[in-house]
Amino acid sequence: MLGMGWGLTQPLAKIAVSAGYPPFGIIFWQSLIIFLLLGSILVARGQRLPYHPRALGVFIAIALSGTIIPNAFSYTAAFHLPSGIMSIAIATVPMFAFPIALALGADRFSLSRLVGLVLGICGVGAIVLPQGSLGDGVLSVWVFVALVAPLCYAIEGNYVAKWGTAGLDPVQTLFGASIAGILLSGVGSISTGQFFVPTAPFQTADLAIVLSSLIHGAVYTGYVWLVGRAGSVFAAQVSYIVTLSGVVWAMLILGESYSGWVWGALLLMIAGISLVQPRLNTKPELIDTPLPPANGLENNDR
Repeated sequence: MLGMGWGLTQPLAKIAVSAGYPPFGIIFWQSLIIFLLLGSILVARGQRLPYHPRALGVFIAIALSGTIIPNAFSYTAAFHLPSGIMSIAIATVPMFAFPIALALGADRFSLSRLVGLVLGICGVGAIVLPQGSLGDGVLSVWVFVALVAPLCYAIEGNYVAKWGTAGLDPVQTLFGASIAGILLSGVGSISTGQFFVPTAPFQTADLAIVLSSLIHGAVYTGYVWLVGRAGSVFAAQVSYIVTLSGVVWAMLILGESYSGWVWGALLLMIAGISLVQPRLNTKPELIDTPLPPANGLENNDR
């Protein structure tokens, strides 16, 4: 259910950008909706949000690497690419996370995970290299634009894994990041002329933005619960379902179809994920667990 929910956010994002809504404007409203949703959870818990300098640094870092930058690139690419391709691109998060973790000294070299990384690269190549694999008139350069999002999510996961979240639980962290996201995306949308206010009669794209935001907040909370019950390694397996369901949702909702190259790329990505994901047993804990991104799931474990 978690994976199917996250996978559904991809075609919803496609609907929003196809209606002409600009990236920074969408990010602002999504941040606001998530702020209201998670804020109500914190109020129900009777929790307060710390504002010490380290916590503020975490909020800004998570907002930038987990929402502002990746979503700006993701929504830009989603206007040009099929939604299913965006779901496959999200599967490269662990491929980016592995070399970053090695560079930070947070992980050890593994031949099998290197093979998984190579399979992921081959998956990308199967999409961008063959002429016509993306459909008529679609430029492969937009795939590389889409890959900025999983790169940011990998950076976010490694940041949290190495430096933690200043003692905040995941809901507090994402709530604080949503406040930073509102401020940053608000300034960005106004300064670039991308700010908008949905007005009645509301369009399907307006409902897509609201639904996508609510799904993310709800699924995020469910993911945190799953990590606490079963551990982060088990919970990370949701990434398979995110990618597969994202492709299926795009076919059902948007009527997308794909070439054989794209299906081959999907198989390569799934094989790559199976090899790159950590195999170590992880003690279940709710504090300082890696955060999933706004439009998918981060697979890098601590």
